[in-house]
Amino acid sequence: MDSKIFLVFTVLILITGCSAKMFDTEKYEVIYNGIENTQRNEQIDRKNDYTVAMIPKVEGIPYFNAAQEGALEAGEDLGIHVIYKGPIITDWKQQEELIENFVEMKVDAIAISAIDPVKLGPVLQKAKLNGIKILTWDSDTKPEDRELHISMVDPELLGRHIVDKLAASIGEKGEFGILTDSLEAANTNQWIQWMKVHQLEYYPNMTLLEVVETNDNPNRAYKAAIEMIKEHPHMKGIIGSSSVGPPAASQALKDLEKVGEIKVVGLSTPNLMRSYIKDGTAEMITLWSPKKLGYLTVSVMLHILEGKQIVDNQRIANVGVIKMENDTIIMGPPIDITKENIDEYDF
Repeated sequence: MDSKIFLVFTVLILITGCSAKMFDTEKYEVIYNGIENTQRNEQIDRKNDYTVAMIPKVEGIPYFNAAQEGALEAGEDLGIHVIYKGPIITDWKQQEELIENFVEMKVDAIAISAIDPVKLGPVLQKAKLNGIKILTWDSDTKPEDRELHISMVDPELLGRHIVDKLAASIGEKGEFGILTDSLEAANTNQWIQWMKVHQLEYYPNMTLLEVVETNDNPNRAYKAAIEMIKEHPHMKGIIGSSSVGPPAASQALKDLEKVGEIKVVGLSTPNLMRSYIKDGTAEMITLWSPKKLGYLTVSVMLHILEGKQIVDNQRIANVGVIKMENDTIIMGPPIDITKENIDEYDF
């Protein structure tokens, strides 16, 4: 591939980002327009003295930018101080340092999208011993290290749904690979496990070749896609289980002149995939509303701090009706974004 084309692709990927919406009967508004957030959470007129911290897996990609927008909006609406801070790369040690800092600040609650659910356990237990309420969102930890997990979707439903979409596009037979973010991330691991289960149960003529880690790095994802396609010349599909996967695979198909021979499905944002869907390189992507997820997370933290119970089928203002399964809150089902509806979304 020409170095200039590759550089342009990398820059475009870095300045766009990750996320989506939900299957529902109601029509959702545009949830993220790319406008940079001001530090309005530092200037709100608070109704109480609660300070909560929200930690994403990484800062700077549109998925987590949109979640930040929702979190800060909830802080303003609910009158609590929201600090949104994440690592600059997907590194659990940076998350550990942030939690240590929040313990020293004596925040009231921390919600984290965990990069490594096991290694973060000790520092989360330390925070709990200091009286801080611990929740997880987006990606879970071990249950004993937090009170509640806030999930964007049911992992079984999502994993099975993605495989169904791939199967339909490749005629229910052929080899495929998966590009994922981190092999330690709880959320993507759950989705992939259900993908494997569903494929074995319903599509015996399909074969999973490999699952490749990209660390949510666009450049690494692109190289992994190129290598996967070259090493498996007869493969029929690629699943991206995090936002950088589908656009990296789509660009790789274009550069290797494999468009139409290999199908791409998975989780990404409309802005990352818009050109690929419109030119037919990919047919669709799947996701949910990260802004609503950020809003929901802050709302739940306030409920916990005020001693209020979260129940199944509860309606959360500006989010909708949620599901409650044991100690996990499920925001709702995903939505498929195609050529027909992609222009309804800007994130």
